[in-house]
Amino acid sequence: MARLDLDDLPPRVAALLTDLPAGEELLLVQHGAVVGRLIAPDAPEPEEAPEDDAVEPDQKLREVFETFRSSIEDEF
Repeated sequence: MARLDLDDLPPRVAALLTDLPAGEELLLVQHGAVVGRLIAPDAPEPEEAPEDDAVEPDQKLREVFETFRSSIEDEF
């Protein structure tokens, strides 16, 4: 997949690309001929985080630390 960094573009072009409404098309024209077409994607729906109220934050931290410690011990 090709990648284009908006920081490398002139500000007007970068603003046009970032402000394109969802589903809107942008034609790329060179010397009067259409050379490409971009379609702005629909905004992704926010994912709901699973409710993890059953585990206390301290308990989760201990589990993460224990997993990290055991993986380090396995390496050495």
